[in-house]
Amino acid sequence: MPSILTVTLNPTVDLATSAPAIVPELKLRCASPQVDPGGGGINVSRAIRLLGGRSTALVAIGGAQGARLLELLTEEGIATVGFQGPGETRLSLSVMDLATKQQFRFVMPGPEWSERDVKRALDTLDQATGSDTLVVLSGSQPPGVAKTFPAILGAHIHGRAARVIVDTSGPALHALVEQPSDGVHVLRMDGEEAEELARKPLTEVADTATFARGLVARGVAQIVIVARGADGSVLAAGGDAWHAVSTRPVPVVSKVGAGDSFVGAFTLALARGDALPDCLALAVAAASAAVMSDGTRLCDPHVVACLRPEVAVRAV
Repeated sequence: MPSILTVTLNPTVDLATSAPAIVPELKLRCASPQVDPGGGGINVSRAIRLLGGRSTALVAIGGAQGARLLELLTEEGIATVGFQGPGETRLSLSVMDLATKQQFRFVMPGPEWSERDVKRALDTLDQATGSDTLVVLSGSQPPGVAKTFPAILGAHIHGRAARVIVDTSGPALHALVEQPSDGVHVLRMDGEEAEELARKPLTEVADTATFARGLVARGVAQIVIVARGADGSVLAAGGDAWHAVSTRPVPVVSKVGAGDSFVGAFTLALARGDALPDCLALAVAAASAAVMSDGTRLCDPHVVACLRPEVAVRAV
């Protein structure tokens, strides 16, 4: 079974709390915060652990918050390879307005990176990546990191039979689509990002499947996944495409970590050698379970097991 390495260049210490109401000017009395290690790759590793798998989290660490982040990862039983990043590890805050049931998320940018910091990350990656490793690059890129970093990472480990799974957004996603890299095995994006890249609405599942097939045909990635929110996700590989959606409506408590739970479940199933439609179904179940959890708690494995039979998969 391939090993799994998650990469988080811009990690965070996540604080989640609630207040009776969020209004301007007043001093808001919040509940005791829930503190979790955060950042895309870290959350993917957390989801993998919750689902009974194992991975190693490669994480940039800085300052006192970085030390706190390492403590949180140790407490959760996540194997970690830390390397020195610039500045101080960032903080993120999510607050639930109990009056309206709306969640407010405040995300800090993280410290500025230099070329030396990027080289240190790649050197550490070299040491942590073995043959046939699934390398998951997930989450935002820090300021100063080239938008082409996903392609750089893919090319960097291409000769090791490692496979790269990318879940990114913004300029990094646009660069990857505009200049395809042979090193990317799986690319995942949200529906809004897909519509922006397609420059048109992708209203129907068939529209999303056509768009994803087009990216595969252009060599952007061997597998392309597009999330459609409550309407599940579409996966394209080769000339094939599938749509998976949960047939059981679930209450949305918090959307934090739904995408990372999806990627964690998909990566774990892929490492086990499951067929792609089965990987997609498990990932959709994990994302549905995550939105039912408070704050940053990700997917409950028991809920995932209950939801998995309710996920319908069909060829598109």
